[in-house]
Amino acid sequence: MRVLESAAPPATAPHPTASVGEPLSVRERVVLSELTEDVTLEQIARRLFVSRNTVKTQVRSIYRKIGATTRAEAVAWAHAAGVS
Repeated sequence: MRVLESAAPPATAPHPTASVGEPLSVRERVVLSELTEDVTLEQIARRLFVSRNTVKTQVRSIYRKIGATTRAEAVAWAHAAGVS
């Protein structure tokens, strides 16, 4: 069994546009906000009237832009940035 480290937010809260790469688009911020809830990608897709693959693509783009590799890291970043 693997023990996961806590995804603690950074010491200073980043601004949603102050990311590793490009700023998040409005839609990416919506998807990131949805990721903070306990829902599946399929549920997010239904809420946003898009396909699951569209959500997966948007999530990959979010991860790349904020430097996250897991949903937990992205959620911690969102909380620190006030996106959630």
